[in-house]
Parts: sequence; structure tokens; C-alpha cells
Amino acid sequence: MKDNNYTKLFCTFNTLLVLLFGITPNLLVAQQDTLQTDSVIVLSIDSFISKDAMKSKVEYKAKDSIRFDMKSQQIFLFGESEVHYEDLELKAEEIESDLDSNIVTARGKQDSTQKYFGEPYFKQGTKEFYANQIKYNFNSKKGLISDVKTQEGEGYIHGQKIYKNPDNILYIRNGKYTTCNLAEPHYHFGANKLKIIPNDKIITGPADLFIESAPNPFAIPFGFFPNTPKQKSGIIIPLPGESEQLGFFMLNGGYYLFVNDHLDAEFTADFYSKGSWGTKFNSNYNNRYKFNGRVETNYSVFKNSEEEFPDYSEKRDFFFRWRHNQDPKARPTSIFSANVNLGTSTNFTNNFNTNATDYLSTNFSSNISYTRRWDNKPFTLNINASHNQNTLSKQVTVRLPEIAFNVARIYPLARNTPELVTRKLKNGIQHTIPVSTSFKVLKYFTLNPAVNYTELWYLKTINKTWDTSATGNVRTDTINKFERGNTYSTSANLTTKLYGMYNFRGNGIKAIRHVITPGVGLSYTPENNSGIRTYTDTNNISTKYSIFQEGVYGTTHTAKAGLLNFNLLQSFDMKYKTKNDTDNTLKKVTLLENLSLATSYNLLADSFNWSNISIGARTYLFNKFNLNFNGTLDPYALDTGGTRINKSHYSETGGLGRLTSASVNLGFMLKSKVAKKVQKTSKFATEQELAYVNSHLDDYIDFDVPWTLNFAYNVYYSKPVFESSKSVVQTIGVTGDVSLTQKWKIGFASGYDFQQHDLSYTSLNIYRDLHCWEMDIQWIPLGPRQSYTFTIKVKSAMLQDLKLIRRNIPSIF
Repeated sequence: MKDNNYTKLFCTFNTLLVLLFGITPNLLVAQQDTLQTDSVIVLSIDSFISKDAMKSKVEYKAKDSIRFDMKSQQIFLFGESEVHYEDLELKAEEIESDLDSNIVTARGKQDSTQKYFGEPYFKQGTKEFYANQIKYNFNSKKGLISDVKTQEGEGYIHGQKIYKNPDNILYIRNGKYTTCNLAEPHYHFGANKLKIIPNDKIITGPADLFIESAPNPFAIPFGFFPNTPKQKSGIIIPLPGESEQLGFFMLNGGYYLFVNDHLDAEFTADFYSKGSWGTKFNSNYNNRYKFNGRVETNYSVFKNSEEEFPDYSEKRDFFFRWRHNQDPKARPTSIFSANVNLGTSTNFTNNFNTNATDYLSTNFSSNISYTRRWDNKPFTLNINASHNQNTLSKQVTVRLPEIAFNVARIYPLARNTPELVTRKLKNGIQHTIPVSTSFKVLKYFTLNPAVNYTELWYLKTINKTWDTSATGNVRTDTINKFERGNTYSTSANLTTKLYGMYNFRGNGIKAIRHVITPGVGLSYTPENNSGIRTYTDTNNISTKYSIFQEGVYGTTHTAKAGLLNFNLLQSFDMKYKTKNDTDNTLKKVTLLENLSLATSYNLLADSFNWSNISIGARTYLFNKFNLNFNGTLDPYALDTGGTRINKSHYSETGGLGRLTSASVNLGFMLKSKVAKKVQKTSKFATEQELAYVNSHLDDYIDFDVPWTLNFAYNVYYSKPVFESSKSVVQTIGVTGDVSLTQKWKIGFASGYDFQQHDLSYTSLNIYRDLHCWEMDIQWIPLGPRQSYTFTIKVKSAMLQDLKLIRRNIPSIF
């Protein structure tokens, strides 16, 4: 009896050692045979550990049962079984472990309908496998996996047999490679042999492209797929096509160079069989927490016809873009930024790869700035260079450098430090020295005095003479000589703010606040004849002109003026409370953001003392409607011939003034409401029914389809004198998109010019989500860029060149 109890105890202890420490059972059995009943048992764990024992503890778990077979040295786990060893995790419906060989086998099970369930799931580190059967050796860390599916980067691997070596390199027989995550992928590359090197590459032998399991004529003799989270350099495959005007082409082919995590570069080129070509260079750079930017350049040559023919033409274009942003925390007292957009005016109209935004833009501007501040000092230095380019007028304006040295506050009795602004454009230089300050007067008023001095330098001026032999009698010559002119003025403006509050009773409107900001100012400009010359005709009549009148900064002569300036700004806000508000929180809405009126009176003029009256208004209502209005009123009347006379319009007609120009811009956006969860009402008796309806909202037809619609209505009115001079420009623009389903989306943009009786730039875009693929149709039905583009491609960026594109190219000549 005593021996039997000892045997049971020893077997239990034996099992625990095997499970917890990997001690070989045979060693323990040999020790048992030599023991005597009355002997003292001394066990040394180190002496029992086999050289083949596993280094770490293996943890087992099963939902149904665990069976130990000590004779065959095996453990069987049934029902949602799990095995954990170091960084390895194995789950399956059934798992068996051989303690002698340290091999674990996992498999699924079939139900009564012959459907498999509880198929093995294997995870080691970041690698995961789903398979029909898995065998793994804990000691050698080798494995054999049958009918497996695993993810490698953006791709998924399916294989009939996979062998895994200790370096985690996978060798796959009869494999599939795809970026589709379905059990039966929509497409895949099929190969007899695949090799997966972790964090490096995936190598295949000859491979065919299968779509919906059907073979495709497209095949590759071998394949290299990137399998690393890091960027790498590589070839950019060009897009082939044909243009009736330019011939066969290859677009955007080149090389991507990954230098490091802070810098990359992309070199691409376009080639056409009829002689046209183009090249592009793009580069991104960044230094974390310091700065980042992007450089884009392109140059293109488009040729029409042959050089020997009379209709031959050639167009050369280029464009340069540079974005540089500095992290404000990097150097708070020294900030540099750049936003450069410059090139030929026809670059985006000639290049059919241009997006709609660039194509429709008629103005491009650039700005490079540097700001320097000093700690604990009120000084700021600004250095700026700017550029403005109008593609319609072909006018380019460049200002550099603009330098400003500012002082935060200048007191009237303190030493003045002026701002210096220098502008250089072509052959002219403009110096501007403004001195200004601001301080409180009588507690509620703010006074802003200022003095401005401007000086112009020109290297070229004009000289006019009367020449009887000339066709126009007046002869204008260009003089290459340095000349300078100047002008100066002084001003003072006084402003304050007035607040009015209108309170209401009841649950609706609670209060309306009215803010008035009146301002009055006085400015003086002395008479200045700098640069004024005269010429005399044959009748001895002298005519004045300015030698600077063709200069880029204009002239410097000024008439004496003493202006009394008036301006008035107003805004209206409302606070209200709805019936549904149970607390005392009030909601605020702006009724009128800005209502302005401005004019001036010249104290020194002998006639037409009043200037035109400017009126402006701006508001944003109901988070949908944006309304802007600007208008100009002339306070003086016209005679019967349309000449402006020194009589007020009010005295002649009773009106405040003649409306000479106005503009109205109305924009509003409409969009569908976001689908909401169903709230519990008497219609749903239980929480379970409510949860079911909410979880199956997508199973019902939703007529509240997600959509957006944007309108822009613009009216421009001009009537300087009589009805014959009146012009009205009226346009409407509309853009929007609608999601027909979760997979279909349609976007559109168009407009109408009521004066030209024609549609403006119109485009239609249709998008279809095809799970691992996507389809996009872009159609421009009207205008000089009338064209279409049909694209179907794989979503994954790793296989971005696996695509089909069909397009027609608009004429650029």
C-alpha cells in the first residue's frame, strides 16, 4: 500500500516536472527503480534536466479536456486549445504535443456538415499564420504548415505547404501572393515556389496573374516584391499610351531614390514618338522637430508637326515649386518659410497631366520670408521676397528684398525707430519709411499717428518733345539715366468702440448685441512736383508730364490734399435658447459679421471735396450661407452729357449717391445628415430588439444617402456713368458628390456664365471601390480640355503599377 501511494505521488511529480521544466521522464524512471522503501529521497533538479530539454516553460490550456499519455510521452488538448512558449502562440481546436521530440501538432475539426472549424492559428513575434495543419519543433524552431494564409507587409501569402527555418525564412510550395485579404482573393500571382525573407523581400519563380481564379495572359518570369516597412529605391514604371497629335508616349517613367529617412528624390521623364518630351524632379526633405519641405520642378517641350512643314510649332514650358516649413519650436526667435510657385504662363494649359486646380488658376504667387526676434527686446526684423504672376496678362511682379525693422511700441516723446522697406522690381527701387505708433487717449479712445516717406529710384526715364515730323507730333525717348523722386504724408486716426445690448424675455431670443466701431482721421499730403517736366507744341501750349510715368512704381508728384476720413464698422450677435434646452446654456449666433461704410472729405480741394463712399457687408448664417457684398457710391451727380458735375447726387435726385460698382457673392453648402442610431421608443419593446435594429442598419435601404452640394453665385455690376456704360457679369458654380452606396461615389463640378451663355469648366468623376482594386473615371465633356480617363488599379501602393489606364488626350496646339 505504501509503495502504490509512492508510485502515484512520483508519477504526479514526474508530470509536473515535464510540464514546468521540460525534464526528461526516462531519467526519473531510472532513478525510481533503485530506490528503497525506507530510503531518504534526495532530488537534485539539475541532475534531472536533459540536454534536450526546452529552455522555457510551455503553457497549455484547453476548454474541453487535457489528456496525458505517459507511456507514449504525449499530451492531447481538446476544444479551443492553446499553447504558449516564449514569443510563440498556437491556437487550434485540437493540439497534441510529443514530449520526446518536442514537436507540437495543431489541426482543426469537422462538424456534422463536414465544415472545418477551429483551424490552427500560429503567431511568433509579429508573424501570423492561418492554416489547415501546423507542425512545429520547439527546439529547432522549424515548422511545416499546410494550406496556410499569412500576411507579409501589405501582402498576403497563401501556400499549400510552407517550411519555416530557424531564421524565420519561409519556403512555400504552390503559393499565391496578393494584397487582397479575402480567403479566396479577387486576384493573385500564382507560383510553384516562393521564398519569403523577413523584412527584406519576397522572391518567386515564374508566376501568372490570376483574376477571380482565372489565369491571365500576363505572366512574369520571376518576381521580387518588397517586404520591408522601410522605403527603398527603385524603378518607376512608365505609363504607355497614344496621342493622335503627339504620337505614342511613355509617361512618368524614371527612378525613385531613397537617400535616408530625411531625404528622397524622384526623377521621371515623358517621351513622345513625334519628338516631344518632358522631365520632372521631385524631392521631399525633413528634419523632425526642425523643418520639412518639398521641391517640384518640370520642364517640357511640345512639338507640333515636322520642322520642314509651315504649320510646325514648338512650345517650351517649365514650373518650379518649393514649400519649406519650420517647426515653431525649433527656433522660436528665428523663423524661415518659403512658398514658391513660378514658371511659364502656359505650363498648365499645355501640359495635359495638370490637375483642374492648376489649370483654372490665373494667378500664381510666391513668398519667402525670414523673421528674427530678440528675447526681452521689442525689436523684430523681417526680410521678405515676393512674386506675383498673372497667366492672362502675362504680367510678372517681383519684389525683393523687402526689409522691415519694427519696434513694438514707440511713445511720442521717445526716439523714433523707423521701418525700412525696400522693394526692387526690374529697373526701379522703392524706399518706404513709415513711422507709426498707437496709444490710448481719454481711456476709451485709441490714437494712431503716422508719418510716411517714399522715395523712388529709376535707371530709365522718359523725355517728351514736340516733333512736327512725327506722326503723333509728340516724341517720347527713353533716357538711360539715374533719377530719383520722393513723396511724403502724415496722418492721425482716432477710434473707439460702442456696445449696445437689447434684452428680450421668453424662451426664444434672449439678447442682441450691437458693436459699433467709429473712426475719424486727418491726413495731409503736400504738393510735390518731383519728376514733372513740360513740352510746348507749335501753338505755344505747354503740357506737363512726369518722367516717371512709365516706371514700375508710377510717379511721385502729388497734389496738395488735406483729407478728413470717416469710417464706421458694425456687427450684430444674438443669444437664444430653444425649447429643447433644459439647462440655462445660451447659444450664440452672429447675425452680421461686418457692416462697413467709409468716405473722406478733402479740405484743401476747390471742388469735388467728397470721395466715393465704400460700403461692405459680410455674414455667415445657419452654418450654411456665406454672403459678401461690396459697393461704391459716387456722391456727385451727372449732367445730361454724362459728365460728373460739382453737385451732390442727393440735391439732384434725393439719393445718397450713384451706385457705380457692386459685387455680391453668395455661397452655401448642403449635405446629408449622418446616419444616427435608433433611439429607444415604444416601438421597440426590449433592449435586444433595439440592439438588433442598430446593428443591421446597413441591411436596409437608406434614402438619406451621404451627399454634399456646394453653390457659388457671383454678380459683378459696373455703371460708371449712363446705362450705355453698364456691365453685369453673373456666374453660378456648383460642385458636389454623392455616395450611391458604400462602394459607389460620383463627384461633379460645373458652372454657367449668364453673359456668355455658356457652361464653365465641367467635370464628372465616378469612383468604384472594388475591395482590393479601385476604379476611377474622369470625364471633361466640354471645353479645350475635353477628355476622359478610365483607370482600374490595385489599391496597395506596393503594386501601384498593376493598373489599366485608357484615356484620350486633349489638343494643346
